[in-house]
Amino acid sequence: MEIEITAAASTSVIFAPATAVEEIFQNVRTVLATPVYSVPLNRAFGVNAELLDLPLPVAKAKLTAEIVQAIQKFEPRVEVTRVSFNGEPINGRLQPTVRIRLKE
Repeated sequence: MEIEITAAASTSVIFAPATAVEEIFQNVRTVLATPVYSVPLNRAFGVNAELLDLPLPVAKAKLTAEIVQAIQKFEPRVEVTRVSFNGEPINGRLQPTVRIRLKE
């Protein structure tokens, strides 16, 4: 089973998800939506938002690597199969969409 997740898809935190799958999806959304250094007791959690200031092709390449590494580190129950970007780069908006698959 594969699913696409974006950082914008997160509306609220569910503290007791009904299933492990819901918990995993929420965790991936949280990783995508959290800038590195913003979590007080875990400064390495999240994705480095400073990469957005790079030229677009470089930013996409480095963000892809950063997203894959962060998800592997903080949610090892999934594997990333694809990272794509939506948004309006001309207006400074670059939104990642991640396709993940649950590990067996």
